[in-house]
Amino acid sequence: MPVKMAAPWESLLPGTLRDSAQVRYHPGMTIAELQQKDREHHLHPFTNHPDMHKTGTHIILRGEGCFLIDQDGRRLLDGLAGLWCVNVGYGRAEIVERVREQMTRLPYYCSFFNTTTEPAIELADRLASLTAGKTRLTHTIFCNSGSEANETALKLIRAYWKIRGKSPKKSKILSRTFSYHGVGIASTSLTGLPTCLAPFDLPLSGFIHVPGPYAWGADNGMNPEQYGQWCIEETRRIIQAEGADTIAALFAEPVQGAGGVIPPPKGYLPELRRLCREHDILFVADEVISGFGRLGDWFASNLWELDPDLMTLAKGITSGYLPLGATMVSREITETLNAGGYLAHGFTYSGHTASCACALANLDIIAREQLIERTRDETGPYFQQKLRELADHPAVGEVRGVQLIGAIELLPRGGRAELARNPNTLGGKAAGIARKHGVIVRGIRDLIAMSPPLIITLEEIDLLFEGVRKTLDELWD
Repeated sequence: MPVKMAAPWESLLPGTLRDSAQVRYHPGMTIAELQQKDREHHLHPFTNHPDMHKTGTHIILRGEGCFLIDQDGRRLLDGLAGLWCVNVGYGRAEIVERVREQMTRLPYYCSFFNTTTEPAIELADRLASLTAGKTRLTHTIFCNSGSEANETALKLIRAYWKIRGKSPKKSKILSRTFSYHGVGIASTSLTGLPTCLAPFDLPLSGFIHVPGPYAWGADNGMNPEQYGQWCIEETRRIIQAEGADTIAALFAEPVQGAGGVIPPPKGYLPELRRLCREHDILFVADEVISGFGRLGDWFASNLWELDPDLMTLAKGITSGYLPLGATMVSREITETLNAGGYLAHGFTYSGHTASCACALANLDIIAREQLIERTRDETGPYFQQKLRELADHPAVGEVRGVQLIGAIELLPRGGRAELARNPNTLGGKAAGIARKHGVIVRGIRDLIAMSPPLIITLEEIDLLFEGVRKTLDELWD
């Protein structure tokens, strides 16, 4: 049930296209005044500020189900679930109440120094139960985001090999091109996107990128399966060239998300996993996006039987209602770390009581409403059907996706030759057009990505793709 909002938000009901420059909102300011304050004091992440402030910041005021209501009272279908995370949709009163109750009873206490709290214990136990019998993951250390979950994994990996007497030699880290693993110094070094690396003179030494299976981007005549096999062989060659005894771990998103929604070609992920086992390289599944139902299972690692040594989580663990990240670790690694004594790692808010309570309420909703089964059997297949119906549009080069995540590669009238001359312009443009047509998608390079809330209905999927088709028509014209 949507959370009831008190006035003045109730004046912003869907369809009430008011003069937002004059209406005063919750902070007692008009939208124009809020935008001015934003321009003066707010440094946005992943934003071109001069471009944004030419037209003014787009301010979101309210969320209900799969919809957002903006500064103009416009009702927008959120086709990206916030930032790949609002799996149970907006306005879930039971999450709010669970957090309120926990904050009333104990708003915070740390997990340092032989102490912890009930929600942290319960959530660690819940995660272990969700992976039981399918992976060797038994223990969880909490943090605040996917970036921190990957930073944590990197430190635990270094400690593991050090305790085993393999450090400092066995310290290199493999990840893939077009991967995204976060914004810390080390997690950015893992990330395989030049736009994230170049402005900060990264990656750090010891971080090595092997090819990700992005066949469309390679544009070399190979189909996805052929290119995936080439990527495996190239990864094998790099391991041999670097020396397997120098490589500590490989990080992989089962479906590469922010790099462009790149599903693994058939056979690719199991082969990558075998390659790591063959060379005694730890395998880390970054399930920050794919975890908690988006692909029709609790975890993508289950779908491809990856049995990771570590798994990193965030986003869907709380459906974005509060910040929380987690790094799950196998029993073998946990026992090795325990043998090393004092674990000098953690964050002030590791296992935060409110965030863990939020996660427990969120996971209850996912299980009770059978959102994973519904994604697997109903909405996911329908979403993919509607996505593939756009494959023949002249503005579309390729569509791809798995269950409730998808991408559309965009083409200008001049085709790929024109893209080569003027790259990375269509994605952002298309996302802006889509918003005019009432849907929110993400623009990446020359593609748009979608990952709607798991609660989306078939009718809302139709509405999403109606807006996307109008976007493609306008982009082409």
